[in-house]
Amino acid sequence: MAGRKRTPDHLKIVAGTAQPCRMNPDAPASVTGTMEAPAWLSARASELFDQLAVIIADMGIASVSDAAMLAMAASRLEEIEICTAMIEDGGRTFVSGVKYDDEGRIVSQQIKGHPAVAQRSEAMRHAQSLLAEFGLSPSARSKVSVSKPNEKNPFAALG
Repeated sequence: MAGRKRTPDHLKIVAGTAQPCRMNPDAPASVTGTMEAPAWLSARASELFDQLAVIIADMGIASVSDAAMLAMAASRLEEIEICTAMIEDGGRTFVSGVKYDDEGRIVSQQIKGHPAVAQRSEAMRHAQSLLAEFGLSPSARSKVSVSKPNEKNPFAALG
């Protein structure tokens, strides 16, 4: 399928751009409730999952149906942390293919990029895409407006 991704109906309603002719009446409803991190996530990824779940719950877009996608985002964020630690420890490059002459002096060597640099870059791209799906980037957030609940007057019961 080519072109732009279809905007979910609930986001059209929240953004105020919903039109009956462009809505999908047969779209499955999202399931409300508390999201729980899947068992396959590591301890750190579970922490990230819980942090993200709180953020999207506060934004009013949390759905139990999205737990797997949120788990992927948490796993990718953990991968970014791991790759960053590897790069900090080992550097962005390494020396390979060193050749010496008869007296032990270096004749040639190759300097290669650390594999963790490419892995982190790919994880960052994927995490950014997943987080944008939840409105967790400035541009994605600017496309959605959430109505704020009416604040109750604490003195209303007195009068």
